[in-house]
Amino acid sequence: MTNRVALVTGGMGGLGTALCRRLHLDGFTVATTFSPSNHRHEAWLAKQRRDGMACIALEADVADFEACGRAVGRLLEQAGRIDVLVNNAGITRDRDMRRMGLDDWHAVMGVNLDGAFNMVRHVIEPMVAQQWGRIVNIASSSGQLGAVGQANVAAAKAGMHGLTRALALELARQGVTVNTVSPGYIDTGLLHDVPPHVLHECILPHIPVGRLGRPEEVAGMVAWLVSDVAGFVTGANLAVNGGQHMC
Repeated sequence: MTNRVALVTGGMGGLGTALCRRLHLDGFTVATTFSPSNHRHEAWLAKQRRDGMACIALEADVADFEACGRAVGRLLEQAGRIDVLVNNAGITRDRDMRRMGLDDWHAVMGVNLDGAFNMVRHVIEPMVAQQWGRIVNIASSSGQLGAVGQANVAAAKAGMHGLTRALALELARQGVTVNTVSPGYIDTGLLHDVPPHVLHECILPHIPVGRLGRPEEVAGMVAWLVSDVAGFVTGANLAVNGGQHMC
């Protein structure tokens, strides 16, 4: 079917941009959320237009249930439908548990886990009504392995897959699939501040393929999951981590 509409939360970051661009190339009308604190969204949109991609931008704090509802409502007004949701928005507040504050915990849970619920809750009715939909939750290898200093992130990302499995069961007979993609170390801006010696001594030796992943590789997995040929895949957690962790 042509003219399908995909919504990517947090689509203006490194991985989010790759997701938006891949879905655009696959023929989707693409929309993305951006947080109220993102003052670079106009520049991002202008760059995508120069590259031939017109993207619908929706300001929304995904941790805010009502804001998510308004964003989905605006998308339905503009595009008339929603077929794909990629819950990609995420933040980190890394600290070991002895120093982690309650605000660090709630901030990460609010965006990473509550944000996924908030968006799903508002898109499932249109998807069920049309008897077709794809929901992909972007988790991470930390949700499978744990990570020092990331108890909040690990808990939120593991929770995302629990959400995936429950929703997959609820929506399977409605033509809506729900899956998780768990990237490992991906070469985005989040890793650019990692000291070179940490990268080469502590990270790369634990990745069997010997390199960081590319955002486009994660986007390729998502593109397959949201296609028609992946209609028999639901409730899965698909790792894109270079062999760092094998499910």
